[in-house]
Amino acid sequence: MAFRLKLVPEKTNIDFFHWQFATFGAAVALMIASVVLPFIIGLNFGIDFKGGTTIRTESATAIDVGEYRSALEPLDLGDVIISEVRDPSFRADQHVAMIRIQMQETAQGAQGQGAQGQGAQGQELVNKIETALTAVDPALKITSFESVGPKVSGELVWTAIWSLLAATVAIMFYIWIRFEWQFALGAVVALIHDVLLTVGLFAVLQLKFDLTTVAALLTITGYSINDTVVVFDRLRENLVKYKTMPLRDVMNLSVNETLSRTVMTGMTTLLALVPMLIWGGDVIRGFVFAMVWGVFTGTYSSVYVAKNIVLFIGLDRNKQKKDPSDKFFSNGAQDAKP
Repeated sequence: MAFRLKLVPEKTNIDFFHWQFATFGAAVALMIASVVLPFIIGLNFGIDFKGGTTIRTESATAIDVGEYRSALEPLDLGDVIISEVRDPSFRADQHVAMIRIQMQETAQGAQGQGAQGQGAQGQELVNKIETALTAVDPALKITSFESVGPKVSGELVWTAIWSLLAATVAIMFYIWIRFEWQFALGAVVALIHDVLLTVGLFAVLQLKFDLTTVAALLTITGYSINDTVVVFDRLRENLVKYKTMPLRDVMNLSVNETLSRTVMTGMTTLLALVPMLIWGGDVIRGFVFAMVWGVFTGTYSSVYVAKNIVLFIGLDRNKQKKDPSDKFFSNGAQDAKP
């Protein structure tokens, strides 16, 4: 007899609307707080959004990121990201590292002096870093460096915002075409809930917010909408199956029927993310933390936010849209008959 792990009983009868004003009200309150907090506390922007210097180093000896970081700590450079670059084209004795350092106050003050003053400040910083690193690795040499100013960083901020908006709008149109506009609105509110709560948490904890975090936000929207579509798909099936059942009861039934899948998906995702959060290192810790938080917010919004919006708006149950794929596959089956 095969062993089957069940995190949720096969059949559940949970009333997810019993505390609907508390659960949905808490979601709305947290969304409002997540909009206000970044303006009050401020986000801890990383190098991508604040500007800084990127330095490329090469050495004949293996790179020890911990030693590099310890060597740079006395310089008090602020946010420093060190990562090893791997490429099949590198020689066996070619070890490359990328060091990213936030913009220094002296460099910011040099902006008013023109490109020449800014370049001098950058070269002075590189010389200090080279001196510190060669103390732990005499074979190290700096092959290149470049600085990114606040103007470019500001453009990256707006690019990140537009990418999130574009993803949300595209998802809304997809849900609208496949289901109904009420479903699309519910799904979009759920996505906004997930993104805002993640941004709000990063503001409260003052975690580093950079392009990696934006990538995590985009991944969270994909995870959340996948879970929401599963619930909506079962809801549409049950609306056809139980034509006289009240909409609230049909929604409760649909969430209960997909609850096992929702919990199992979340747990298996966490099984992959938690080890990376603990042992993955500083480079990916922000991304993984956002993803772990996104699993919880995405599951919550699928169960307590998306369907509540649909219930509040209401549905015209006399003309439920069918899944376009049903017609496609049914025609294919008919064509295959002799």
